[in-house]
Amino acid sequence: MNQGKILLEPGTLWTSIKKTTELALKSGALKSIPTELEIIEEAGIKFIVRILENINRKNADKAKKDQEAAKTGNEFNPFLPYEADLFVADISDTHVCILNKFNVVDYHLLIITRAFESQESLLTLQDFTAMWACLGEFAGLVFYNGGKLAGASQPHKHLQIVPFSETDIPISALLTAAKLENDIGTIPEFPFLHAFTPLNLGESAEVTLKKYHTLLQSLGIKPLENNMQSGAYNLLITRKWMLIIPRKQEEFATISVNSLGFAGALLVRNQQQMQLLKDITPINLLSNVAFPIEQN
Repeated sequence: MNQGKILLEPGTLWTSIKKTTELALKSGALKSIPTELEIIEEAGIKFIVRILENINRKNADKAKKDQEAAKTGNEFNPFLPYEADLFVADISDTHVCILNKFNVVDYHLLIITRAFESQESLLTLQDFTAMWACLGEFAGLVFYNGGKLAGASQPHKHLQIVPFSETDIPISALLTAAKLENDIGTIPEFPFLHAFTPLNLGESAEVTLKKYHTLLQSLGIKPLENNMQSGAYNLLITRKWMLIIPRKQEEFATISVNSLGFAGALLVRNQQQMQLLKDITPINLLSNVAFPIEQN
Protein backbone atom coordinates (compact mmCIF):
# COMPACT_ATOMS: atom_id res chain seq x y z
CA MET A 1 0.00 0.00 0.00
CA ASN A 2 1.35 3.42 -0.95
CA GLN A 3 1.68 5.60 2.16
CA GLY A 4 1.58 8.88 0.25
CA LYS A 5 4.26 11.49 -0.39
CA ILE A 6 4.84 14.04 2.38
CA LEU A 7 4.61 17.61 1.08
CA LEU A 8 4.88 19.41 4.43
CA GLU A 9 8.21 21.16 4.87
CA PRO A 10 9.63 20.20 8.29
CA GLY A 11 9.62 22.95 10.89
CA THR A 12 6.93 25.06 9.20
CA LEU A 13 3.59 23.77 10.48
CA TRP A 14 3.35 25.63 13.79
CA THR A 15 4.22 28.95 12.16
CA SER A 16 1.60 28.31 9.46
CA ILE A 17 -1.02 27.49 12.11
CA LYS A 18 -0.46 30.76 13.97
CA LYS A 19 -0.38 32.86 10.81
CA THR A 20 -3.54 31.27 9.37
CA THR A 21 -5.33 31.65 12.71
CA GLU A 22 -4.52 35.37 12.88
CA LEU A 23 -5.71 36.00 9.32
CA ALA A 24 -8.82 33.80 9.65
CA LEU A 25 -9.92 35.64 12.78
CA LYS A 26 -9.55 38.98 10.97
CA SER A 27 -11.51 37.78 7.94
CA GLY A 28 -14.23 36.20 10.06
CA ALA A 29 -13.66 32.72 8.59
CA LEU A 30 -12.64 31.38 12.01
CA LYS A 31 -15.52 31.55 14.48
CA SER A 32 -14.19 30.58 17.90
CA ILE A 33 -16.86 29.54 20.40
CA PRO A 34 -16.27 31.06 23.87
CA THR A 35 -16.66 28.73 26.86
CA GLU A 36 -16.78 28.67 30.63
CA LEU A 37 -14.72 25.94 32.27
CA GLU A 38 -15.10 23.80 35.36
CA ILE A 39 -13.11 20.86 36.72
CA ILE A 40 -14.95 17.76 37.95
CA GLU A 41 -12.67 15.22 39.63
CA GLU A 42 -13.57 11.54 39.60
CA ALA A 43 -11.59 8.29 39.66
CA GLY A 44 -8.30 10.20 39.67
CA ILE A 45 -9.26 12.15 36.55
CA LYS A 46 -9.67 15.92 36.60
CA PHE A 47 -12.33 16.18 33.89
CA ILE A 48 -12.23 19.48 31.99
CA VAL A 49 -15.87 20.44 31.38
CA ARG A 50 -16.63 23.40 29.13
CA ILE A 51 -19.98 25.15 28.80
CA LEU A 52 -20.56 26.29 25.24
CA GLU A 53 -21.75 29.86 25.55
CA ASN A 54 -22.63 30.38 21.89
CA ILE A 55 -23.29 26.98 20.32
CA ASN A 56 -26.20 28.64 18.45
CA ARG A 57 -23.66 30.20 16.07
CA LYS A 58 -22.55 26.76 14.88
CA ASN A 59 -26.11 25.40 14.81
CA ALA A 60 -27.35 28.36 12.75
CA ASP A 61 -24.55 27.88 10.23
CA LYS A 62 -25.34 24.18 9.93
CA ALA A 63 -29.07 24.88 9.48
CA LYS A 64 -28.29 27.34 6.69
CA LYS A 65 -26.06 24.82 4.90
CA ASP A 66 -28.71 22.10 5.32
CA GLN A 67 -31.31 24.37 3.68
CA GLU A 68 -28.98 25.05 0.76
CA ALA A 69 -28.31 21.32 0.40
CA ALA A 70 -32.05 20.58 0.40
CA LYS A 71 -32.57 23.06 -2.45
CA THR A 72 -29.79 21.67 -4.61
CA GLY A 73 -30.28 18.03 -3.69
CA ASN A 74 -26.56 17.74 -2.92
CA GLU A 75 -25.38 16.98 0.61
CA PHE A 76 -23.22 19.83 1.92
CA ASN A 77 -19.55 18.95 2.43
CA PRO A 78 -17.48 21.69 4.13
CA PHE A 79 -14.26 19.96 3.02
CA LEU A 80 -15.00 19.77 -0.72
CA PRO A 81 -14.10 22.48 -1.20
CA TYR A 82 -12.71 23.69 2.13
CA GLU A 83 -12.62 27.43 2.88
CA ALA A 84 -9.41 28.93 1.53
CA ASP A 85 -9.07 31.20 4.59
CA LEU A 86 -8.92 28.11 6.84
CA PHE A 87 -6.20 26.31 4.86
CA VAL A 88 -3.01 25.74 6.88
CA ALA A 89 -0.78 23.41 4.88
CA ASP A 90 -0.50 20.58 2.38
CA ILE A 91 0.48 17.56 4.48
CA SER A 92 0.78 14.89 1.80
CA ASP A 93 -0.52 14.10 -1.66
CA THR A 94 -3.60 12.60 0.03
CA HIS A 95 -4.22 14.98 2.98
CA VAL A 96 -4.38 18.68 3.81
CA CYS A 97 -4.59 20.48 7.15
CA ILE A 98 -7.16 23.20 7.88
CA LEU A 99 -8.39 25.06 10.96
CA ASN A 100 -11.54 23.87 12.70
CA LYS A 101 -13.97 26.66 11.80
CA PHE A 102 -15.89 26.50 15.10
CA ASN A 103 -13.07 25.85 17.52
CA VAL A 104 -13.38 25.64 21.29
CA VAL A 105 -9.62 25.14 21.85
CA ASP A 106 -7.08 27.41 20.14
CA TYR A 107 -5.25 25.99 17.11
CA HIS A 108 -7.65 23.06 16.69
CA LEU A 109 -6.77 21.44 13.36
CA LEU A 110 -8.48 19.05 10.98
CA ILE A 111 -6.44 16.59 8.89
CA ILE A 112 -8.74 15.88 5.95
CA THR A 113 -8.53 13.64 2.91
CA ARG A 114 -8.31 15.47 -0.40
CA ALA A 115 -10.78 13.08 -2.01
CA PHE A 116 -13.96 12.00 -0.26
CA GLU A 117 -13.65 9.04 2.09
CA SER A 118 -16.31 8.05 4.59
CA GLN A 119 -15.95 8.89 8.29
CA GLU A 120 -17.19 5.34 8.90
CA SER A 121 -14.24 3.80 7.04
CA LEU A 122 -11.20 2.49 8.86
CA LEU A 123 -8.03 4.54 8.95
CA THR A 124 -5.40 3.81 6.33
CA LEU A 125 -1.62 3.95 5.96
CA GLN A 126 -2.03 7.38 4.33
CA ASP A 127 -4.02 8.63 7.33
CA PHE A 128 -1.32 7.60 9.79
CA THR A 129 1.41 9.01 7.54
CA ALA A 130 -0.31 12.41 7.56
CA MET A 131 -0.93 12.15 11.31
CA TRP A 132 2.71 11.49 12.16
CA ALA A 133 3.82 14.34 9.89
CA CYS A 134 1.75 16.67 12.11
CA LEU A 135 2.67 15.08 15.46
CA GLY A 136 6.31 15.36 14.47
CA GLU A 137 5.88 19.15 14.37
CA PHE A 138 4.29 19.71 17.80
CA ALA A 139 2.92 17.74 20.75
CA GLY A 140 -0.81 17.23 20.50
CA LEU A 141 -3.79 14.99 21.05
CA VAL A 142 -5.09 13.40 17.85
CA PHE A 143 -8.62 12.03 17.80
CA TYR A 144 -10.98 10.35 15.38
CA ASN A 145 -14.73 10.00 15.84
CA GLY A 146 -15.37 6.80 13.93
CA GLY A 147 -18.98 7.25 12.82
CA LYS A 148 -22.06 9.18 13.93
CA LEU A 149 -22.52 7.08 17.08
CA ALA A 150 -19.00 8.12 18.08
CA GLY A 151 -19.79 11.83 17.79
CA ALA A 152 -18.84 12.49 14.16
CA SER A 153 -20.69 15.50 12.73
CA GLN A 154 -19.28 15.35 9.18
CA PRO A 155 -19.32 12.32 6.83
CA HIS A 156 -16.02 13.24 5.11
CA LYS A 157 -13.08 11.51 6.80
CA HIS A 158 -11.07 13.80 9.05
CA LEU A 159 -8.67 13.29 11.91
CA GLN A 160 -8.48 16.11 14.44
CA ILE A 161 -5.56 17.39 16.47
CA VAL A 162 -5.40 19.85 19.36
CA PRO A 163 -2.13 21.10 20.90
CA PHE A 164 -1.69 19.38 24.27
CA SER A 165 1.39 18.46 26.25
CA GLU A 166 1.23 14.88 27.50
CA THR A 167 0.83 15.92 31.15
CA ASP A 168 -2.11 18.23 30.35
CA ILE A 169 -4.31 15.37 29.07
CA PRO A 170 -6.49 14.41 32.07
CA ILE A 171 -6.24 10.63 31.60
CA SER A 172 -2.47 10.49 30.96
CA ALA A 173 -1.50 9.50 34.49
CA LEU A 174 -3.90 6.56 34.42
CA LEU A 175 -2.40 5.28 31.17
CA THR A 176 1.13 5.57 32.54
CA ALA A 177 0.22 3.47 35.59
CA ALA A 178 -1.76 0.79 33.73
CA LYS A 179 -0.27 -2.62 33.04
CA LEU A 180 0.23 -4.13 29.58
CA GLU A 181 -0.21 -7.69 28.38
CA ASN A 182 1.20 -8.41 24.92
CA ASP A 183 1.40 -4.63 24.36
CA ILE A 184 -2.36 -4.20 24.97
CA GLY A 185 -3.42 -2.38 28.12
CA THR A 186 -6.58 -1.43 29.97
CA ILE A 187 -7.31 1.27 32.53
CA PRO A 188 -8.73 -0.11 35.83
CA GLU A 189 -10.64 3.14 36.39
CA PHE A 190 -12.53 2.67 33.10
CA PRO A 191 -15.49 0.29 33.65
CA PHE A 192 -16.26 0.09 29.93
CA LEU A 193 -14.73 -1.73 26.96
CA HIS A 194 -11.49 -0.16 25.73
CA ALA A 195 -7.87 -0.97 24.85
CA PHE A 196 -4.64 0.98 24.48
CA THR A 197 -1.09 0.39 23.32
CA PRO A 198 2.17 2.36 23.52
CA LEU A 199 3.46 4.37 20.54
CA ASN A 200 6.88 5.81 19.86
CA LEU A 201 7.56 9.15 18.22
CA GLY A 202 9.37 8.35 15.00
CA GLU A 203 7.86 4.91 14.49
CA SER A 204 6.69 4.21 10.98
CA ALA A 205 3.11 4.66 9.84
CA GLU A 206 3.12 0.96 8.94
CA VAL A 207 3.88 0.01 12.57
CA THR A 208 1.15 2.33 13.88
CA LEU A 209 -1.36 0.94 11.38
CA LYS A 210 -0.61 -2.60 12.56
CA LYS A 211 -1.07 -1.58 16.22
CA TYR A 212 -4.36 0.10 15.32
CA HIS A 213 -5.71 -3.07 13.71
CA THR A 214 -4.51 -5.17 16.66
CA LEU A 215 -6.52 -2.99 19.06
CA LEU A 216 -9.59 -3.04 16.82
CA GLN A 217 -9.43 -6.82 16.58
CA SER A 218 -9.11 -7.16 20.36
CA LEU A 219 -12.31 -5.08 20.70
CA GLY A 220 -14.28 -6.99 18.07
CA ILE A 221 -14.27 -4.25 15.40
CA LYS A 222 -13.63 -5.76 11.98
CA PRO A 223 -13.00 -4.42 8.46
CA LEU A 224 -15.95 -4.81 6.11
CA GLU A 225 -16.21 -4.37 2.36
CA ASN A 226 -14.48 -1.23 1.04
CA ASN A 227 -12.59 -0.86 4.35
CA MET A 228 -15.74 0.14 6.21
CA GLN A 229 -15.87 -0.44 9.98
CA SER A 230 -18.13 -3.02 11.62
CA GLY A 231 -18.87 -0.73 14.56
CA ALA A 232 -18.48 2.85 15.79
CA TYR A 233 -15.52 3.77 17.99
CA ASN A 234 -13.48 6.64 19.38
CA LEU A 235 -9.73 6.86 18.82
CA LEU A 236 -7.22 8.92 20.81
CA ILE A 237 -3.53 9.20 19.94
CA THR A 238 -0.52 11.06 21.34
CA ARG A 239 3.17 10.67 20.65
CA LYS A 240 3.20 7.97 23.36
CA TRP A 241 -0.04 5.96 23.15
CA MET A 242 -3.17 4.97 21.26
CA LEU A 243 -6.56 4.35 22.91
CA ILE A 244 -9.73 2.94 21.30
CA ILE A 245 -13.24 2.79 22.81
CA PRO A 246 -16.13 1.09 20.94
CA ARG A 247 -19.40 3.08 21.02
CA LYS A 248 -23.04 2.02 21.27
CA GLN A 249 -24.70 5.47 21.30
CA GLU A 250 -23.85 9.11 20.66
CA GLU A 251 -25.31 10.68 23.81
CA PHE A 252 -26.76 9.92 27.23
CA ALA A 253 -29.23 12.10 29.15
CA THR A 254 -29.02 14.66 26.29
CA ILE A 255 -25.23 15.07 26.78
CA SER A 256 -23.22 14.25 23.65
CA VAL A 257 -19.82 12.58 23.86
CA ASN A 258 -17.05 12.42 21.29
CA SER A 259 -13.47 11.15 21.53
CA LEU A 260 -12.32 14.01 23.74
CA GLY A 261 -14.74 12.89 26.45
CA PHE A 262 -12.66 9.74 26.93
CA ALA A 263 -9.52 11.88 27.23
CA GLY A 264 -11.22 13.72 30.10
CA ALA A 265 -12.62 16.74 28.22
CA LEU A 266 -16.40 17.13 28.00
CA LEU A 267 -18.76 19.73 26.55
CA VAL A 268 -22.18 20.76 27.87
CA ARG A 269 -24.62 23.28 26.43
CA ASN A 270 -25.57 25.20 29.58
CA GLN A 271 -25.51 25.27 33.39
CA GLN A 272 -28.45 22.86 33.55
CA GLN A 273 -26.45 20.24 31.68
CA MET A 274 -23.42 20.97 33.86
CA GLN A 275 -25.47 20.14 36.95
CA LEU A 276 -26.87 17.07 35.23
CA LEU A 277 -23.35 15.89 34.47
CA LYS A 278 -22.36 16.36 38.11
CA ASP A 279 -25.39 14.32 39.17
CA ILE A 280 -24.68 11.55 36.66
CA THR A 281 -20.86 11.77 37.11
CA PRO A 282 -18.51 11.77 34.10
CA ILE A 283 -17.53 8.10 34.42
CA ASN A 284 -21.19 7.02 34.38
CA LEU A 285 -21.80 9.24 31.34
CA LEU A 286 -18.95 7.58 29.47
CA SER A 287 -20.06 4.12 30.59
CA ASN A 288 -23.55 4.68 29.20
CA VAL A 289 -22.34 5.58 25.70
CA ALA A 290 -19.75 2.79 25.59
CA PHE A 291 -20.06 -0.99 26.04
CA PRO A 292 -19.75 -2.74 29.38
CA ILE A 293 -16.78 -5.01 29.96
CA GLU A 294 -17.88 -8.62 29.65
CA GLN A 295 -17.35 -10.56 32.85
CA ASN A 296 -15.66 -13.95 32.61
